[in-house]
Amino acid sequence: MRFLLGVDEAGRGPLAGPVAVGVVMMPEGFDVAREFPGVNDSKKLSEKKREEIFEMLTARVARGDARFAVEFSDAVLIDEKGISAAVSDALARGVRNLVGFTKPHMKDEVHILLDGALRAPPEFSQETIIHGDALVPIISLASIAAKVSRDHLMVALAAEYPAYGFEIHKGYGTKRHYEMLREHGLSAIHRRTFVHLDGRLK
Repeated sequence: MRFLLGVDEAGRGPLAGPVAVGVVMMPEGFDVAREFPGVNDSKKLSEKKREEIFEMLTARVARGDARFAVEFSDAVLIDEKGISAAVSDALARGVRNLVGFTKPHMKDEVHILLDGALRAPPEFSQETIIHGDALVPIISLASIAAKVSRDHLMVALAAEYPAYGFEIHKGYGTKRHYEMLREHGLSAIHRRTFVHLDGRLK
């Protein structure tokens, strides 16, 4: 049996928190669009709809119809290596862990579909599709898995760093977030290379 993997990332642009890469694996021929009604690029869906589809995905995993993984690269890695390298690192971990978890040495039995400019490790058969998160349902699922998992993490981190309102803006550069940065400075999970204020933040 051959398998398809869909891959997409979430959280490339925020000022705080990790970037997330979602990887979804299903048997070739599985009709994702039919089995996940309304699936689309996570950015085009409401939070409620994303959560609904994410629950459907976890139910499919429980039934053995699918596997998925979400890997994170934290702010330290983003600052040290840059966002593109951080995404690539999380992507490689996600693909290799998921394929290895399912069946060791099965790289010849999978084909990977990736959104935008993403690339999988070179040992895998792969195809990059521009706007794949909107055009290819299994990539859409990966984008939803990445987005929902990252949002859940940011809500959890809000309890550790209550001054910043991460549960609301999820680390993105909203007006309120910048106000909190000016008042409290940078936290341990802020991307220092992403925050540009008036030079007073260190």
